[in-house]
Amino acid sequence: MLLNLRRRWQRWRRSRPFWGGLFAILAGSWICVLPLAPLKIMLQQGVAGIPSVLMGIVMIVLGLTAWFAPPQRSLAGVLTTLIATAALVLSNLGGFLIGTLLGILGGGLMFAWQPYAARGAGKAESAVAAPSPPTPHHDPQGAQP
Repeated sequence: MLLNLRRRWQRWRRSRPFWGGLFAILAGSWICVLPLAPLKIMLQQGVAGIPSVLMGIVMIVLGLTAWFAPPQRSLAGVLTTLIATAALVLSNLGGFLIGTLLGILGGGLMFAWQPYAARGAGKAESAVAAPSPPTPHHDPQGAQP
Protein backbone atom coordinates (compact mmCIF):
# COMPACT_ATOMS: atom_id res chain seq x y z
CA MET A 1 0.00 0.00 0.00
CA LEU A 2 2.68 2.46 1.07
CA LEU A 3 4.91 1.46 -1.84
CA ASN A 4 2.04 2.01 -4.26
CA LEU A 5 1.43 5.53 -2.87
CA ARG A 6 5.11 6.34 -3.18
CA ARG A 7 5.18 5.20 -6.83
CA ARG A 8 2.09 7.24 -7.63
CA TRP A 9 3.67 10.29 -5.95
CA GLN A 10 6.91 9.85 -7.93
CA ARG A 11 4.99 9.44 -11.20
CA TRP A 12 2.94 12.58 -10.50
CA ARG A 13 6.01 14.58 -9.48
CA ARG A 14 8.02 13.57 -12.55
CA SER A 15 5.19 14.34 -14.97
CA ARG A 16 5.33 18.09 -14.26
CA PRO A 17 7.86 20.83 -13.39
CA PHE A 18 7.62 20.04 -9.69
CA TRP A 19 10.77 21.77 -8.42
CA GLY A 20 10.17 24.92 -10.45
CA GLY A 21 6.64 25.16 -9.09
CA LEU A 22 7.85 24.53 -5.55
CA PHE A 23 10.49 27.28 -5.76
CA ALA A 24 7.92 29.69 -7.23
CA ILE A 25 5.49 28.93 -4.40
CA LEU A 26 8.23 29.40 -1.80
CA ALA A 27 9.31 32.68 -3.41
CA GLY A 28 5.74 33.96 -3.54
CA SER A 29 5.16 32.99 0.07
CA TRP A 30 8.36 34.70 1.18
CA ILE A 31 7.57 37.92 -0.71
CA CYS A 32 3.95 37.87 0.45
CA VAL A 33 4.65 37.22 4.14
CA LEU A 34 7.32 39.85 4.73
CA PRO A 35 4.98 42.87 4.44
CA LEU A 36 2.39 41.15 6.66
CA ALA A 37 4.15 42.40 9.76
CA PRO A 38 2.39 43.51 12.95
CA LEU A 39 -0.26 46.18 12.51
CA LYS A 40 1.94 48.95 13.93
CA ILE A 41 4.56 48.39 11.22
CA MET A 42 1.93 47.92 8.49
CA LEU A 43 0.42 51.33 9.27
CA GLN A 44 3.83 52.92 8.80
CA GLN A 45 4.36 51.08 5.54
CA GLY A 46 1.01 52.20 4.10
CA VAL A 47 0.04 51.16 0.59
CA ALA A 48 3.60 50.11 -0.24
CA GLY A 49 2.81 46.62 1.06
CA ILE A 50 0.01 46.03 -1.45
CA PRO A 51 2.27 45.30 -4.46
CA SER A 52 4.28 42.87 -2.34
CA VAL A 53 1.22 40.88 -1.35
CA LEU A 54 -0.17 40.89 -4.90
CA MET A 55 3.12 39.80 -6.46
CA GLY A 56 3.45 37.04 -3.89
CA ILE A 57 -0.05 35.76 -4.57
CA VAL A 58 0.52 35.81 -8.34
CA MET A 59 3.79 33.87 -7.94
CA ILE A 60 2.04 31.26 -5.80
CA VAL A 61 -0.69 30.91 -8.45
CA LEU A 62 1.94 30.56 -11.19
CA GLY A 63 3.71 27.83 -9.21
CA LEU A 64 0.41 25.97 -8.80
CA THR A 65 -0.27 26.47 -12.52
CA ALA A 66 3.01 24.73 -13.34
CA TRP A 67 1.97 21.81 -11.15
CA PHE A 68 -1.61 21.37 -12.31
CA ALA A 69 -1.37 22.60 -15.93
CA PRO A 70 2.09 21.52 -17.17
CA PRO A 71 1.44 22.62 -20.78
CA GLN A 72 1.36 26.22 -19.49
CA ARG A 73 4.82 25.88 -17.90
CA SER A 74 6.61 28.17 -20.38
CA LEU A 75 4.30 31.12 -19.78
CA ALA A 76 4.29 30.48 -16.02
CA GLY A 77 8.09 30.31 -15.98
CA VAL A 78 8.58 33.55 -17.89
CA LEU A 79 5.99 35.41 -15.80
CA THR A 80 7.47 34.07 -12.56
CA THR A 81 10.93 35.29 -13.58
CA LEU A 82 9.60 38.72 -14.56
CA ILE A 83 7.59 39.15 -11.37
CA ALA A 84 10.52 38.00 -9.23
CA THR A 85 12.72 40.58 -10.95
CA ALA A 86 10.10 43.29 -10.48
CA ALA A 87 9.83 42.35 -6.81
CA LEU A 88 13.45 43.35 -6.42
CA VAL A 89 12.40 46.97 -6.98
CA LEU A 90 8.81 46.96 -5.73
CA SER A 91 8.93 44.70 -2.69
CA ASN A 92 11.61 45.16 -0.03
CA LEU A 93 14.42 44.12 -2.36
CA GLY A 94 12.40 41.11 -3.43
CA GLY A 95 12.00 39.74 0.06
CA PHE A 96 15.55 40.68 0.98
CA LEU A 97 16.83 38.99 -2.20
CA ILE A 98 15.66 35.56 -1.05
CA GLY A 99 12.29 35.80 -2.78
CA THR A 100 13.79 37.16 -5.97
CA LEU A 101 16.45 34.46 -6.17
CA LEU A 102 13.96 31.68 -5.45
CA GLY A 103 11.56 33.14 -8.04
CA ILE A 104 14.21 33.40 -10.76
CA LEU A 105 15.37 29.84 -10.03
CA GLY A 106 11.79 28.52 -10.04
CA GLY A 107 10.88 30.37 -13.24
CA GLY A 108 13.96 29.05 -14.98
CA LEU A 109 13.24 25.49 -13.88
CA MET A 110 9.63 25.76 -15.04
CA PHE A 111 10.65 27.14 -18.43
CA ALA A 112 13.41 24.57 -18.99
CA TRP A 113 11.42 21.50 -17.92
CA GLN A 114 10.51 19.05 -20.69
CA PRO A 115 8.05 16.15 -20.49
CA TYR A 116 9.63 12.73 -20.12
CA ALA A 117 8.33 11.48 -23.49
CA ALA A 118 10.01 14.35 -25.34
CA ARG A 119 13.34 13.65 -23.64
CA GLY A 120 13.15 9.97 -24.65
CA ALA A 121 12.26 10.86 -28.25
CA GLY A 122 15.30 13.13 -28.52
CA LYS A 123 17.58 10.30 -27.40
CA ALA A 124 16.02 7.88 -29.89
CA GLU A 125 16.52 10.30 -32.77
CA SER A 126 20.17 10.86 -31.92
CA ALA A 127 20.78 7.10 -31.68
CA VAL A 128 19.28 6.53 -35.15
CA ALA A 129 21.35 9.21 -36.85
CA ALA A 130 24.56 7.63 -38.11
CA PRO A 131 27.75 9.67 -38.34
CA SER A 132 28.62 10.89 -41.81
CA PRO A 133 31.55 9.19 -43.54
CA PRO A 134 34.83 11.11 -43.47
CA THR A 135 35.60 13.18 -46.54
CA PRO A 136 38.88 12.56 -48.35
CA HIS A 137 41.58 15.09 -47.64
CA HIS A 138 42.44 17.32 -50.59
CA ASP A 139 45.77 19.08 -50.64
CA PRO A 140 45.58 22.27 -52.77
CA GLN A 141 49.25 21.92 -53.79
CA GLY A 142 48.66 18.58 -55.48
CA ALA A 143 50.53 16.32 -53.05
CA GLN A 144 49.15 12.85 -52.59
CA PRO A 145 48.04 11.86 -49.05
